[in-house]
Amino acid sequence: MKTKQLFLSLTFFLSFLGFAQSELTVEKIMQDPNWMGTFPSNIQWNEQSDVIYFQYNPEKNISDSLYKISLNKKNHIEKVSLNEKRHLIPQNGDFNSKKREKVYTKNGHLMLYDVRKYASKMLLNLGKSITSPQFISDERISFMMDSNLYVYNLKTAQINQLSFIQKGKKPSDKDNLSEREKWLKDENLKLLAEVNKAEEKKEKQKEYRDNFDTKQKKFYLGKTRAYNFNVSNKASFLTFQTYKPTGSDYTGVPNYADASGYTKNLNARSKVGDQERETTLYLYNTANDSVKKIDPTNLPEIDRLPAYTEDYPDREWKNEPRAVTYSQVYFSPNDKHAVVDVRSQDNKDRWICEIDLNSGELKTISHQHDEAWIGGPGINGYYNGGTLGWVDSQTIYYQSEQTGYSHLYTYHVSSKKEKALTSGEFEVFNPQFSNDKKHWYFTSSEVHPGERHFYKMPVSGGNITKLTSMEGNNEVTLSPDEKYLTIRFSSKNQPWELYLKRNKKSAKAEQLTEGKSEEFQAYNWRKPELIQFEASDGEKPYARLYKPEADKDMHAAVIFVHGAGYLQNAHKWWSTYFREYMFHNLLTDLGYTVLDIDYRGSAGYGRDWRTAIYRHMGGKDLSDQIDAADFLVQEHGINPDKLGIYGGSYGGFITLMAMFNSPDTFQAGAALRSVTDWAHYNHGYTSNILNEPHLDPIAYRRSSPIYFAEGLKNRLLIAHGIVDTNVHFQDVVRLSQRLIELGKDDWEMAVYPVEGHGFTQPSSWTDEYKRILKLFQETIGKKD
Repeated sequence: MKTKQLFLSLTFFLSFLGFAQSELTVEKIMQDPNWMGTFPSNIQWNEQSDVIYFQYNPEKNISDSLYKISLNKKNHIEKVSLNEKRHLIPQNGDFNSKKREKVYTKNGHLMLYDVRKYASKMLLNLGKSITSPQFISDERISFMMDSNLYVYNLKTAQINQLSFIQKGKKPSDKDNLSEREKWLKDENLKLLAEVNKAEEKKEKQKEYRDNFDTKQKKFYLGKTRAYNFNVSNKASFLTFQTYKPTGSDYTGVPNYADASGYTKNLNARSKVGDQERETTLYLYNTANDSVKKIDPTNLPEIDRLPAYTEDYPDREWKNEPRAVTYSQVYFSPNDKHAVVDVRSQDNKDRWICEIDLNSGELKTISHQHDEAWIGGPGINGYYNGGTLGWVDSQTIYYQSEQTGYSHLYTYHVSSKKEKALTSGEFEVFNPQFSNDKKHWYFTSSEVHPGERHFYKMPVSGGNITKLTSMEGNNEVTLSPDEKYLTIRFSSKNQPWELYLKRNKKSAKAEQLTEGKSEEFQAYNWRKPELIQFEASDGEKPYARLYKPEADKDMHAAVIFVHGAGYLQNAHKWWSTYFREYMFHNLLTDLGYTVLDIDYRGSAGYGRDWRTAIYRHMGGKDLSDQIDAADFLVQEHGINPDKLGIYGGSYGGFITLMAMFNSPDTFQAGAALRSVTDWAHYNHGYTSNILNEPHLDPIAYRRSSPIYFAEGLKNRLLIAHGIVDTNVHFQDVVRLSQRLIELGKDDWEMAVYPVEGHGFTQPSSWTDEYKRILKLFQETIGKKD
C-alpha cells in the first residue's frame, strides 16, 4: 500500500474513533528535518577573535555547510567559500607562549601561522606524515613522525630525532631463527658461494652502521603496536603505549539490500567478554636514550577481588593483579614530574599516579574504588575523556566522583595536599583555564539538574561567577582573546540558536541566528512540565510531563523511555530526541498524557543514580517506569487499563522488560532497536554494568529480556533495522524464535532493510511511528 493510502486509512481510522485530525501528522514530523529550519552547530572562532564559524544549512542541502559571522557585520550570515575553507587554520594546533604563532599540520606537512599577519607558511615537508606538533619553547617545535619524536629549531632549521622506536623484532639471526631455520640457512650458504659472499657483505655493512650509530639505541616493538605518544615540555621525556592485537571474533551483519545485488557482510563489533587489547606504558628518556616499562602491579588493591565474586562460592578466584589501561601522560611545565590516570580494565578502580621520571615507578596520588564502575563527567573512561593536567609545576588538577558528584580538585605534589575547588549536589563539565591561568571556566548543573550554565572561578577556587542567564542549555565557546562568549542555546520547545555575549556577568546576550522555518513556527510546541514523582524506594526521578486539554483527555498515557550510553532527557533544553518530542506533541493533541522519565542509570544526577542499575538492568530502571505508571493513575486520572510504553535501544530493552515482567501494567509496548540479550552487546558499555557473562552469569540472566519472554500477555511491536551494527538484528531474530517456541500470539515485527541503529530515511521513520501510533490507538486510545 502506498504512503498516501496508508495515511488516508489512518485518518479515516482516527475519525471513526471520534478524533478530529491533529494539526500534526506522523508524515509531517518524521520527514527530513530540514523542514524545521536550520540550526547552528560546531561553533568555532578564528585566531583573531573577530569571526565566528559554524555549520549551517539555510539552503536545505543534503548536508550542512560552513558559514561565518564577522563581529563588524553581526547581522550578516555569510557562506564560507571553498577557497577560504581550504585556507582555514585547524583548531587543534598549538600556540606559542605569546599566542602570536600557531603550529599545526596540513596534509602531513608542518605549518606555522602568524596570528598578526594572518599568514601561514610551510616549515617541513619530509615526504612522511607529521603529527602532534607542539611548541616546547618559542623557538623549538616537537612533532611525531613514524612513531618517533623529533624537534625542529625555528632559528637554525635543524631537525633532531630524539627517539628511535622501530617496528618488528630486533634483527638478530641468533635470536630469531629456530634450530630448523638455522640449519637450512647454514646448508644453503655452504652450497651457494655467491649467496654466501652477499650475506658476508651485508653483515659487514650492518656492523659498520652499528659502530657508527652507537648512541641510537633502538627500541623494537616486536608484535605490538605503538600509540598515544606524549612529549614533555622540554622534550626531555617521551611516553608511549603499546598494544597487542587480540584477534577477537567480530560479528558479521548481513546487508540484504546492498547496491551490488548480492548479500554483503558488514564488519561489526565483537561481543562483551572479548577484551579489545592489552596495553603497556613506556617512559623514554631522550637524554640517555633509555626506555623503562611502567609496572602497575604494585598499585594499591590492584589484586582486589570484586564483591560479586561472593555470589559464586564454588568457583576458584585468584587474587592477582588486574590488567589496566592508561590515559595520556601529562608532564609538568618544568619537566620534573608526570602524572597519568590508570584504570583497572574491570573499571572498578582508578589511580591518579605520578610517574617517577628516574625510576619509572608509579606513586599513587588518588585512588578511587567503586564496586559498580568508575565513571561520571570529566573522568577518564568509556563514556568520556578525562580532566587531568597541571596548574603549575607543583599542582595538578583533576575531576573525581569521590563525594558522589563529579567535581574539580587540585593536588600539590610536594605537600601532598588535595583541595576541592567545587562541591555540592551538582556536576562540573569541561573545565578550562583562562589564557593567564588565573581563572577557570567551566559548565555546571548547579542551578538545576536540567539546566547548564557557564561559570568563571579563581584558579585556586573561591567565588564563582555565573556568566550565562538564559534558562535551558548554554553551550559556550570562548573567543581566543576571551572577550566574548558565543552561546549555542536552546530551551524545552525551541531548537538551538547562536548568541553572542561580552565576557561579563551583566552583559546581555545578543541573538545572531533565527533558523526556524515558518512551517515549524506555525505550531505551538509545548513546554513540557518538568516534574518529580516518588518512586517505591523513596527516590524522586525527574520527568517531562505532557498534558492534553481537558476536553480531549482520554485518560490514557504513554511512557517514553530514552536510550542509554549515559544520557539525560528530562531537562530544559531541546532534546536530541526531537522527533519523539514532536510525536509526544501529536499524542497530546490526540488526548494522551505522555511521561518521559530520567530513570535510574540516567546522566546528570551523580554516582548513585548512575550505578543504581549495576548487576541488574531491568531492576530500578524498570521499577521507575512502573512507579511512574502508578503515579499517572493516582495523580493524573489515568485509567490503569490504558497505559502504553515505548522506546529505542535501551528504551526498547526496558519496553521488553516491562511487557514481560510487568505484563499487567502496560497494555501495549513498542520496542525499537532493542537489546534482548546483554551477553550479545559490546564490551566497553556492558562489562561496566554487568561484569562479564562467563564471570557473572547471574547478572546477565536477570537483566536480559530473552529469559522472560514467557511473561508476554499484551500487544507488542518489535521494530529493528537489519543493518544495525550497534544492536545487531540478531538480537530480535533470537527473541522472535523464543516467542514462536513459547506460542505467543500478540506480537509483531517490523524490519527495516536499509537502516542501522539510528534511522536515516524519512520513509523508515514515518513507517515506524505510524505503526507505533496505530498500536496505541488500537489498544489504549479509545475514549472511556
